[in-house]
Amino acid sequence: MPRRLSFGALQAREGYLVGAIAVLTLTACLAPPLPAVAWHIPHFVDGRTWLGVPNAGDVLSNLAFLAMGVWGSERLRARHDAPVGASWFFVGLILTCLGSGFYHLDPDMPQRLVADRLGMAVAFAGFLGIAASERISVRAGEALLVLMMIAGLLAAWVARDNLTPWVVVQFGGMALAVGLALTRPRPGALGVPLGGVIFFYVLAKLFELGDVIVFDATAHIVSGHTLKHLAAAMAAWPVVRALRDRTIS
Repeated sequence: MPRRLSFGALQAREGYLVGAIAVLTLTACLAPPLPAVAWHIPHFVDGRTWLGVPNAGDVLSNLAFLAMGVWGSERLRARHDAPVGASWFFVGLILTCLGSGFYHLDPDMPQRLVADRLGMAVAFAGFLGIAASERISVRAGEALLVLMMIAGLLAAWVARDNLTPWVVVQFGGMALAVGLALTRPRPGALGVPLGGVIFFYVLAKLFELGDVIVFDATAHIVSGHTLKHLAAAMAAWPVVRALRDRTIS
């Protein structure tokens, strides 16, 4: 059942969260713009076609997001104590599969990046909602989910001309997630291991940066960007595992 946000006095942790969000908001609004036209459009090293699919490695590896999104959504059906944002997290993974696959079919068209980033924004907002509800309070998770959903979608759209808000949402949001991961879970929390999600996110970023290095090191079997998609999809594993049926021994 939908719940209304309560507006009682702020807890100490909620106050810190409000301060962090205010800093990120001011940074996104006041930091110098980063023009998208001046940003280097990445060249993905593995452009091989397989079964008629161009850039097959980078395109088909997005099916991992679909698999984790469907698996997690199925787990949610049996749970009534899932943290805030879990459903949006898994929906975002499915949207990321569609958006990222669409982009990598023709990455020379930067306009397609909007579709890629929109799915990522939904998944990221869902994860931060989970993190805040697990470590601060349910209403903090609800508020952060809504705020990051709006901010992420707007930043993904504005990134066509100015990348600054998207950079703040992505890296500032992850810094916020790290801070939440270092905070003790609140009483009654499900126990989602936030550190595991962050680990796979960092691993995915390293694979992204080492696209060519990994491709050469594996004798052109797989590229770093392909492994990036697989590692990023595995970031959902700690959440899915936390949703397992506790009645099973």
